[in-house]
Amino acid sequence: MKATVIATFFGMSLICTYAAKEATKKMKKAKLYFALTDVPQIDCDVKAGKIINPEFIAKCPPGCQDVKYRVYGTDIYASFSSVCNAAIHSGIIDNTGGKILVQKVAGHSGYRGSFSNGVRSLSLPRWRESFLVSEGKPRKGVTYPSTLEYSSPKSTAVKSEPKKLEQDLKATKSADTANASEKASEQGDAVRKEHQTSPVLTPATQMATTTPTPMTTTTDPSTTTPKPATTPATIRTTTVAAASKTRPGLHRVRDIGSSSVHPAYSSVVAAASRQVQAAQGRGQNTAFRGTSTSASNRNILRPNTGIQRQEPVATFQRAAGSPAHLGFSSKEELNPKPLESTSQGNPNCKVDLSFLMDGSWSIGKRRFQLQKHFLGNVAQALGIGSTGPLMGIVQYGDDPSTEFNLKTYANSKDLRNAIEKIPQKGGLSNVGKALSFVNKNFFSDANGNRGGAPNVVVVIVDGWPTDRVEEASRLARESGINIFFVTIEAAAESEKQNIIEPNFVDKAVCRTNGFYSINVPSWFSLHKVVQPLVKRVCDTDRLVCSKTCLNSADIGFVIDGSSSVGTSNFRTVLQFVANISKEFEISDTDTRIGAVQYTYEQRLEFSFDKYSTKQDVLSAIKRISYWSGGTSTGAAISYASEQLFSKSKPNKRKIMILITDGRSYDDVRVPAMAAHRNGVIAYSVGVAWAAQDELEAIATDPDKEHSFFVDEFDNLYRFVNQLIQNICTEFNSQPRN
Repeated sequence: MKATVIATFFGMSLICTYAAKEATKKMKKAKLYFALTDVPQIDCDVKAGKIINPEFIAKCPPGCQDVKYRVYGTDIYASFSSVCNAAIHSGIIDNTGGKILVQKVAGHSGYRGSFSNGVRSLSLPRWRESFLVSEGKPRKGVTYPSTLEYSSPKSTAVKSEPKKLEQDLKATKSADTANASEKASEQGDAVRKEHQTSPVLTPATQMATTTPTPMTTTTDPSTTTPKPATTPATIRTTTVAAASKTRPGLHRVRDIGSSSVHPAYSSVVAAASRQVQAAQGRGQNTAFRGTSTSASNRNILRPNTGIQRQEPVATFQRAAGSPAHLGFSSKEELNPKPLESTSQGNPNCKVDLSFLMDGSWSIGKRRFQLQKHFLGNVAQALGIGSTGPLMGIVQYGDDPSTEFNLKTYANSKDLRNAIEKIPQKGGLSNVGKALSFVNKNFFSDANGNRGGAPNVVVVIVDGWPTDRVEEASRLARESGINIFFVTIEAAAESEKQNIIEPNFVDKAVCRTNGFYSINVPSWFSLHKVVQPLVKRVCDTDRLVCSKTCLNSADIGFVIDGSSSVGTSNFRTVLQFVANISKEFEISDTDTRIGAVQYTYEQRLEFSFDKYSTKQDVLSAIKRISYWSGGTSTGAAISYASEQLFSKSKPNKRKIMILITDGRSYDDVRVPAMAAHRNGVIAYSVGVAWAAQDELEAIATDPDKEHSFFVDEFDNLYRFVNQLIQNICTEFNSQPRN
């Protein structure tokens, strides 16, 4: 009897336990269903930076695939990108819309532009905050908000307290410093881990009214709850375009950096690497090259083409024990050559050069020898030296390998002798593979890259490549590498159908205007292009791929010092000017800063050539004293055109940023139109009583991208990011011709 009772009791307990577990599962499913159905919807134009929540699920409406909803980056996107259009670009949703998961992550350098799923994303050197987008499925242990928090859509009419403003500016400065300190060595696995796991938020200015939203309920003690970052709101004037304005030429940005880590971060590592000065010293090891005999190449076929070239019977030298068959290799790491002597070199040609020499079997022994003579003559004509050009060589066939890097030889004589000893690799003509190799491996501080010298790659091609070059070239250009092509015995009309990538030269070079490409009809006339090529690679003013939106402008600030501004607000304006200036790469060869203050009269505070370091510029801005007086904005624009921009360098973009708080006593339209005609890109920033129609007249078309208005001086700081974004977007729109 006891056994029966116990068994019955035990069975009922098991049934109750099972029922409880099933009920719990149903409750979890019900909660999950509610969480998935109660998803907030966002508009197509909503940028990630506008949403405070660090991680959220949202629903995008149909029809977001539009060029007006801009996207910056690939795989990882800058926070001022349209969230929904970024989701379309990444392939998470299509133009019909749908649910997406967004995770905020830290800012990065080298956002890579690309065309994907019908959306053209743009490139950008760096930004403070990024985001990742994936399928709209909740992550385990994360509770998602049913209502999203947005940063304030417009400026508040209540004046900020001075202490609060100071805290905001300090927080912004802290965020700048934190992001600027990112090193290439911290990317790799750490960045990949960040991409795969929970988001890491960049420091950002915290708003007083922001309430953090709980984001996780997991019991895992290793999981931490990220605090939501807030992005200050920006106010942009939406205006009718003023008539009769001359639109200046637009420019295209080239992102800096590339590496062998995750594709989304490839340009981050190389950008940081190129900014480091070349390390000194080198091991003194002995170099060995062996020889072996290969089969004759009497009838050499270019693979997959059917085109046959007749060559004399010959033998080829190959490096004994060459690791080329293993893939990419760097010979100078295995067999470094000692620096026998150092030359100062040609100071008028300070460039870091990599020549990609064609080592494929199709070239033959005789042509390979002619190529080496050509490279030796180029080295002699350049005038290799420590303060002039430095030159390294990469040979490509099936796979590329470095013959020697930038610091292996420091004079033309030693370099020329070394070139003559290079044996032929053989293989196909994989130029695209070689460009990828150079982009990721060659221009580093360890290989002698000097940072301040433009990076130049000259590709020598016999006929045409056996792989595609467009994508590899684009990544190299966006890393700041200037690509030149020297093609010898290009395809005849009857051969063009055999080319894998038609017009491969135009798809590869920095500009399609003929400056970056030389076609030689015969190997026996190659010597004739030595001087023309040397002249081009040494013309640093035309090496446009070294230019980015942050290092290629003359920026002139035109500052209203009238009585209505007041001493306290004038200091706020100067802080605004300093915050913009410090985002640029300032030197006598990079971006330069000038400033004019005006009332009824005008005063040149400092010219473009006065200061050549960022610290000196920031100190000069801080020293500007408040003038006080009337407001003659038109006369100030004319004065800035004459005293600042007339002295701008020909290769610099002329950018005027005018800040005013009231209506001008004189006409602004005629002086503004004259400045536009002279190539000045004008931005107008109005505060308080500034006249909307005058801001539009001053600004370059389109007005909404170049004019801003805010009701209080304390809110000026919100426009810093927007102004820099617009300057870079405009630079990025320059076509390659």
